[in-house]
Amino acid sequence: MHGAKEIYRDLRGKIFDAIDPEVINRLNAQQLSEQLSQALSMLIDKEQLPVPAVLRNDFVRNLVDELQGLGPLQALMDDEDVTDIMINGHENVFIEKHGLVEPSSVSFVDAAQLLDIAKRIAGRVGRRVDESQPMCDARLADGSRVNIVIPPIAIDGTSISIRKFKKQAIDLSQLVEFGAMSTEMAQLMMIASRCRLNVLISGGTGSGKTTMLNALSQFISEKERIVTIEDAAELRLQQPHVVRLETRTAGIEHTGAVHQRDLVINALRMRPDRIIVGECRGGEAFEMLQAMNTGHDGSMSTLHANSPRDALARVEAMVMMATNNLPLEAIRRTIVSAVDIIIQISRLHDGSRKVMSITEVVGLEGDSVVLEEIFRFQPEISEENIRHVRGNFVTAGLMKRSVLVEKARFFGLESQLDSLFRMGSVQ
Repeated sequence: MHGAKEIYRDLRGKIFDAIDPEVINRLNAQQLSEQLSQALSMLIDKEQLPVPAVLRNDFVRNLVDELQGLGPLQALMDDEDVTDIMINGHENVFIEKHGLVEPSSVSFVDAAQLLDIAKRIAGRVGRRVDESQPMCDARLADGSRVNIVIPPIAIDGTSISIRKFKKQAIDLSQLVEFGAMSTEMAQLMMIASRCRLNVLISGGTGSGKTTMLNALSQFISEKERIVTIEDAAELRLQQPHVVRLETRTAGIEHTGAVHQRDLVINALRMRPDRIIVGECRGGEAFEMLQAMNTGHDGSMSTLHANSPRDALARVEAMVMMATNNLPLEAIRRTIVSAVDIIIQISRLHDGSRKVMSITEVVGLEGDSVVLEEIFRFQPEISEENIRHVRGNFVTAGLMKRSVLVEKARFFGLESQLDSLFRMGSVQ
């Protein structure tokens, strides 16, 4: 196999030296494949190289992918089972399939090929990556998110991380089928979305926060005007009245950057019914809370946190980044007044994603925020759980003073809410 790689590297170099980029740009994939096949055959026969027909076809496909696609990455981009691609230098490629990370057989010819593909990815989306600007965060044409870090920042060689864009949006019923939540939890979330509750979705990296946000958005009325704000546009709302805003990084002259906080402030002037922020990570949290408190009920966002209480602490910290003249008590009152529901999601050790809890923000008692857990995932304690996490979704019911009960009554969904809980479980 090592011999085949050396042969390919040698043939690739000779063909790349001979090709005319302008001619390549005029050819479609089929025409390019035919011409490369002829050129490879001539070289192989001339040098009497031991390359069987199957390997020749692989060489041609690899060259086409590199000239018109993303080289060795193209096969991984085309594989729908691959959700994440992580490249740590030209010989170490890892992928995530079905929630589990595993090494890939894909590798690059050399560090120069990987760097060239990294620059091509950045160039296709109007970004630049070089020694003066060694980091790049961008969105590919298909919606996938990509992060690139090159030497000298990346010590062991160019690093590329790609979070692939799912072509098919997942809804709540599918999440129930996957075991991410119970039917009752899905119905509660549907009611919360329709009743215009303000929702925070909390979880770790890759836990499925954006997937959940997409699923919840499907229950927003088509009559509402929605403004979405994201670093990289991933949300796919089906409603007709949607304005999508995306941040912009600084250009070559380090000017022209547009941050999420700028977009949230601007969104408030666009007469939205709801504002959806793809991920709160800084000062925009303050404007987001202001929006939730000033008539933009039903707004939603995600953030990185390990529990509902941690999520509120992170919001506190982000608000303090935005303003230093508000006392902590005032910040907490603003948060409690704005946020109604926190959905906590986790990716577990077996690769599965689950909604660990649905928690209502009740109010303040002294300096402490009062949270009431409506649903939670309770794992089973067994040896089998080491390999596959099993458990049950349990509930203690709703409190009578729950904001969800009040909103459901206002929107005529009280009977649907009552059907989720037995009378004996209501506190």
